Amino acid sequence: MRRLVRLPLPLVAACAIVLALSAVAFAHGNNADGHGPKHGVKGGGGHGGIAVIEHADTDATTDTGASGDSAGDVLTFANPVFDAQDRTQVATDQGYCIRTVAGSAYECNWTTFLPKGQLVVEGPFYDTKDSTLAITGGTGAYKNARGTMDLHALDGGKRYAFTFHVVG
Repeated sequence: MRRLVRLPLPLVAACAIVLALSAVAFAHGNNADGHGPKHGVKGGGGHGGIAVIEHADTDATTDTGASGDSAGDVLTFANPVFDAQDRTQVATDQGYCIRTVAGSAYECNWTTFLPKGQLVVEGPFYDTKDSTLAITGGTGAYKNARGTMDLHALDGGKRYAFTFHVVG
């Protein structure tokens, strides 16, 4: 016999927000021809990697459970991504992070929509130090992607440098 599981309202609301932001970011991040922004991205796989700068314009935290910064809070975003010189928008990203350690760390999952395909990453985001996330897959030119993505905060967290080290 199956039991009905009731999810807390804040969790259901957070999931709805993530889905809505995903739809908006996908529509925003693709041109009418479905191939994303027309500007190129410097870098490639293996050695130097793909270097871009994310502008954390839409980051929003949904407070769940205990009031204030606490485990379970949900950070959602759908942001513009610029070239390595931070001059021209070349991509977008969208994703979410779940607070795991208050004041210290989140566990994140997001997609970066690049001109030649998408890269998906998963892993930790630290409040006060750099992170390395796993590339868990991709589409288009990155359909067999794996590897790592280095994340470095800039401007006190207003922007983030991403370097994708793509293998495959």
